[in-house]
Amino acid sequence: MNFNHLDLNLLIAFDALMTEKNVSKAAEKLFVGQSAMSHSLNRLRQTLDDPILVRTTTGMKPTTRAEALIIPIRKALLEIELTVSNKPEFEPHTAQHQFTIAATDYNELILLPSLIKKVRELAPDVNILVRQTDEYLPEKALENGSINLVLGFDVCMEAPLRIHQQMLFDDVFVSIVRKDHPTIGDTISLEQYIALDHALISPLGEDSGIIDEWLEQNNLSRKVALIVPHFSSAPLIIAQTDMVLTLPYRVAEKFAQMVPIKLLPTPIELPNYPLSMIWHPLYDKNPADQWLREQVAEVGKQILDSSVPYQ
Repeated sequence: MNFNHLDLNLLIAFDALMTEKNVSKAAEKLFVGQSAMSHSLNRLRQTLDDPILVRTTTGMKPTTRAEALIIPIRKALLEIELTVSNKPEFEPHTAQHQFTIAATDYNELILLPSLIKKVRELAPDVNILVRQTDEYLPEKALENGSINLVLGFDVCMEAPLRIHQQMLFDDVFVSIVRKDHPTIGDTISLEQYIALDHALISPLGEDSGIIDEWLEQNNLSRKVALIVPHFSSAPLIIAQTDMVLTLPYRVAEKFAQMVPIKLLPTPIELPNYPLSMIWHPLYDKNPADQWLREQVAEVGKQILDSSVPYQ
């Protein structure tokens, strides 16, 4: 017998037939018609090259070979049922596991500190590996499981429909200058804004962004004097120059606690900055991945509930 050609549904039919020893009752047990069950019996006979059930003066009885197969097949069906029906649990306090998260530097600054603190408290033996992602979506890495979750902005805006995503919170853009700026006080006008030299955060080194799109639509332009790839260095540079930088509020607010900069409402209308997490549907029901997403969602809600000015 070629096992590759065995229809495993026949094993279910075999178990019912051996239990009921009657084609009609076996059909009722499996909620199929009598003709369908008779067809299954014939296929079993062909596959096993054995009559399986034979008619006697006292009713249908299994053959010697069928008798020998009853317990092994029933055990195999039970193990399959238990494997499929019993969802493996993820116990965070005892789990030894590693998650890989791809995150933009914004999330490394804003979301990850609270997330790591939470994970360490709930799951001390769970490790987190953080990989950087900028303007691309590592779909293949999500599919093969080498990345469990992506946290970002632009990567999520371009996520294909087959990828699952959940909005966490959004941010607003503000402008920052050094506290003792020679020409900028507590507010900044549009004229002052476009007259200043600008710093631009661009992971891929592009020399324009959504600010330049708005300015172009309004027949205006600005001078970009500095392009850096990450949020982490830009506010430190602003604190020692006369340039202006426009960036998300929550990042600016963190750096304002460390360096002498001041936050100002940006004098142009910019869309909010939405942050999402994305994952592959292959791992939608995986208990460990579900637990990780729950922790991220809780941290995201805490951030969402915190007040943001300029909205």
